[in-house]
Amino acid sequence: IGDIDKDAAVQTSGAIIANGGKSRAVFLDVASEESWEQFIATVDQQMGALHVLVNNAGICISKPLLDMSFASWRRQMAVNLDSLFLGTKAALPLMTRSGGGSIINMSSVAGLRGVAGMSGYCASKAGVRLFTKAVALECAQAGNRVRVNSVHPGAIETPIWLKLGNDGLMPTSDAGCNVDDMDAIRAAGAAATPMGHAGVPADIASGVLFLASDESRFITGTELVIDGGVMAG
Repeated sequence: IGDIDKDAAVQTSGAIIANGGKSRAVFLDVASEESWEQFIATVDQQMGALHVLVNNAGICISKPLLDMSFASWRRQMAVNLDSLFLGTKAALPLMTRSGGGSIINMSSVAGLRGVAGMSGYCASKAGVRLFTKAVALECAQAGNRVRVNSVHPGAIETPIWLKLGNDGLMPTSDAGCNVDDMDAIRAAGAAATPMGHAGVPADIASGVLFLASDESRFITGTELVIDGGVMAG
């Protein structure tokens, strides 16, 4: 697990280990080329191979276009889109030497349709979709046995909701979470989802697991939409 928040990565690794899995936490700034190169070198040195890469880092800054600073726009692009370029470029040589594998890029339904007040987020997540398709074709042409797909969640109960009105940052206090607004956002998400409720992280993890496994060996360059029916109509 690579994360700029090393403490959170350690906690997640601990939960995996407590449930019988194996995990290691490593510092990773996904917007830094040097950090990615160090991260992949660590994987190579400690594990000797790489078969699955999940590009999951993301932020959303919810502001109308005229209220959004260029810095906020660039930050979303750096974390949501630049990170995929850097991570995929760093990982592909090791993944190829390992005999192939699966790269899974986290996008969003906001990468398939526009959402008012989220122009930067929509632009970055739409970029994820077509970056994924282009690299999937490059890998197929290279014959390196690496598949590349994107996942497009709808409304999912994750901490990103607590960051929407805080420039994409996790609030440092309970007051910063603005619980009343969060309840309203959750209600709006449920109302906009045909199944009538938001999803949970496990709903997305199941799709990622499928794309990571050999069960999806003939799937590349496509998008897996997990949204409770949002994109159906």
